[in-house]
Amino acid sequence: RLVILFTDDLGHVSHWRAITAGSLAGMVATLVTHPTDVIKTRLIVQNRLEPSYRGILHAFHKIKHQEGFFALYRGVSPAILGAIPFSAGSFFVYISLDRIWQEPIIHFTPLQNFINGCVAAAVAQTLSFPFETVKRKMQAQSPWLPHYGAVDVHFTGMTDCFRQTVKNKGVLGLWRGLTPSLLKIVPYFGVMFSTFEFCKRVCLYRNGYIESPLSYKLTPGVDQSLQPQELRELKLLRRESFEPRKSALEN
Repeated sequence: RLVILFTDDLGHVSHWRAITAGSLAGMVATLVTHPTDVIKTRLIVQNRLEPSYRGILHAFHKIKHQEGFFALYRGVSPAILGAIPFSAGSFFVYISLDRIWQEPIIHFTPLQNFINGCVAAAVAQTLSFPFETVKRKMQAQSPWLPHYGAVDVHFTGMTDCFRQTVKNKGVLGLWRGLTPSLLKIVPYFGVMFSTFEFCKRVCLYRNGYIESPLSYKLTPGVDQSLQPQELRELKLLRRESFEPRKSALEN
């Protein structure tokens, strides 16, 4: 829906407008799902021998009751800010793929699309990971948990968390845990990206724009600028024009 707001009169979207739309979409998704992310972090960091929360609903109720409703949005600021470099990094890789492979994007194989998704995810996650680190620390820190949630530094807010982390762990401390994160997110985005491209080809094939879902070979004689409904109507008119008309006697 956000992309529609950034299209020009011809329906085109520039790369930077696409980055902006992607960043805004990531921010909206973060605001909606952030409470569940806080609960997930708390369930992970709690002491298994003496758990503070018995489950998702109990964690939601206890956090809201003890720390207030806004505690469920602790760490939302770095999460929102992190959506910007993540979207910018992934789109930067995407628009550079044709130069990397030295061929048009429409000619990419499923393997190439999988590699593209992996590379885009690796670059985007690396750029945004400092915000991810600070977000997790802010979500985990709580005076109601043993040892303040076992956070290695204590802070009063997002800026102070950045400062304390760099002071105690060095600049690279902001990227601590990047490797296991990449092992999770890189194949995830690779599969998602390649699946998305294949599903797009299936849709183009079913609507008659390409000859096969295994390639982007265009169907001869098909105006690629037509919308699916317009293309179906044009096919129906052609079919009717080529059908032999019934004689008056047959009618």
